[in-house]
Amino acid sequence: MFRVIIIDDEPLASQVIREYLQAHPQFEVTQACNDGFEGLKAIQQHHPDLVFLDIQMPKINGFEMLELVEDPPAIIFATAFDEYAIRAFEHHAVDYLLKPFSQERFDKAIHKFAQQHSADNAGRGEKTKALLETAAQSPMQNDRIVIRDNNNIRIVLVDDIHYIEAADDYARIATSNGIYLKNRTMQSFEQLLPASGFIRIHRSYIVNIKEITQLHQLEKETYLVLLRSGKKLPVSRSGYSKLRVALK
Repeated sequence: MFRVIIIDDEPLASQVIREYLQAHPQFEVTQACNDGFEGLKAIQQHHPDLVFLDIQMPKINGFEMLELVEDPPAIIFATAFDEYAIRAFEHHAVDYLLKPFSQERFDKAIHKFAQQHSADNAGRGEKTKALLETAAQSPMQNDRIVIRDNNNIRIVLVDDIHYIEAADDYARIATSNGIYLKNRTMQSFEQLLPASGFIRIHRSYIVNIKEITQLHQLEKETYLVLLRSGKKLPVSRSGYSKLRVALK
């Protein structure tokens, strides 16, 4: 028996999935959720085998919710999200269903999940990580960052970020309200953050240009920036070249 969770803010969409699943008695709906927060709690509680996930939802979207799941299950997107845009994600998920979808199309997605279930278990986490790296390039993802802070979920606006620092497998995001850890690569932040406002000044640092008050040369080809908060950050030679252009 496969445990299923449906996460969609449209009750009719959830009902359609329930009805279509009646043709597949080996699948059992454990819970249907109306938003990403509720969905996150349900995944943590029930550890489903499969999630039908909408992308565009209130509070946090489907991609943001996935970022907060430590051991993500298999995902089938069921969404009205633009077909052209979602093609960028399809090879990282089990499948996607573009609303409105038929029983026949739904059955194909279920069959695909059943075929991949055993083989994909080992590499599922890497697939989801790749999915989220790709999703970070979507326009709907570039104005805020969702962070798990102990038992709390915080939404950090990109404009509120002072700098980002590499921290092993994580990134340390510094804001006026504190410093938060996010399991995301520096490269993905470079793709996410607007180039007009943020510069990677060092292998380990990305800085918000508006937070810079001074740029110092300590010695030959050694530089640092001073931020409004008083924080000093090192600047590499390539970072210095990019800063000189940006600060003109």
